[in-house]
Amino acid sequence: MTRTIEAIYRNGVLTPLEPLDLPDDARVLLDVHLREPDLPGNPLAAWHAVYADLSPEDVAAIESIAGDRSRFMPAPR
Repeated sequence: MTRTIEAIYRNGVLTPLEPLDLPDDARVLLDVHLREPDLPGNPLAAWHAVYADLSPEDVAAIESIAGDRSRFMPAPR
């Protein structure tokens, strides 16, 4: 039998998020794949998650680039 389930790793123990229906002491083989973190449904919260690990200098540089319309729009004629 092969199944894919989600589990949480905490304090050295993998805990399945759903029942496995296995007998006690059953030995299993695990392939561990890290999931990408879920971004919040709120767009503003999602942007906060994107900026979370950036330094204030990095945020300032990004905002400076984003605020410079010449990079995104042609110059008026």
